[in-house]
Amino acid sequence: MSAGRTYVPKSAHVSSQDGTIQPVDPQTNVEYLDYLTQRLNEFIAYFDKFMTMHVENTGPLAIARGIAPAVLPREGADPEEIAAITTELNRLAGTLMDLSQVTNVRVGVQGAVVIDPFVNWATIVQPKPLLEAPNVHGCCLQAAGRLEGLRVRAVALAAPGVDPVRLHPLVWAAAQRLWNDGHLRQAVAAAAEAVTGQMKQLTERNDAVDTSLWQQAFSKDPAAPGKSRLRWPGDPSDQDVKTMNEGLRLFSAGANMVIRNPATHVHSEPTEQDALERLATMSVLAHLVDRCELVIREEE
Repeated sequence: MSAGRTYVPKSAHVSSQDGTIQPVDPQTNVEYLDYLTQRLNEFIAYFDKFMTMHVENTGPLAIARGIAPAVLPREGADPEEIAAITTELNRLAGTLMDLSQVTNVRVGVQGAVVIDPFVNWATIVQPKPLLEAPNVHGCCLQAAGRLEGLRVRAVALAAPGVDPVRLHPLVWAAAQRLWNDGHLRQAVAAAAEAVTGQMKQLTERNDAVDTSLWQQAFSKDPAAPGKSRLRWPGDPSDQDVKTMNEGLRLFSAGANMVIRNPATHVHSEPTEQDALERLATMSVLAHLVDRCELVIREEE
């Protein structure tokens, strides 16, 4: 994700490039696992604070154990503070609605099969409680450990991503402000213009359309006065060098036609993935141009 954007889980699905909805496995989504971990840590902190204001209904002095609530307000505890903490715990429990399924942490209860200990934490303060405080606390710790393990596995299995900040500096410098403002098409256009500008500056050419200038920059023809060439380094008779020069002639002109031109003249917005791939392509071209040698022939 790009800098400045905050991940907020919406569902267990994402849109693919063709607009269809594709399922996402929450156990392998690092961002969602991090989200659950953060919310769980907050839940644990509030639950610990909640328990400082309550006493467990256990031991020789227990009152109607199994019938009365599992925890009772501690003498002198502020009812308004208890209510505020309870509200926050209920809110956080809502954000953890997937946690039990993701971590497979549940509690077996006689007559109720198994229940989600996070969503149902508040039964500890209800008559005939399904859970007790140690159940909730223990499940929280177990879920935290499982989230840690799931995240390590998810990172290990994750496909490599493209970080726009690590693209060719020329590409990202041109695209950054527009990209961060959400203007993806304009960001691609600006990056493509910057790479073309790099070529024009090297060859000192601006007397033809951009696609033609790319073709001429890598033309097989020798350099001529006013027509400098870019050449892949190495022995020009070497087949690999010849292949690189021909590939650059086709690739650079093609990139200009299929990336720069649509981004400049077609006003349909690309998806973030589409735009990122286009920036990466221009980054590849910019890096290749950096490695080329400039061949100049002066006026005779």
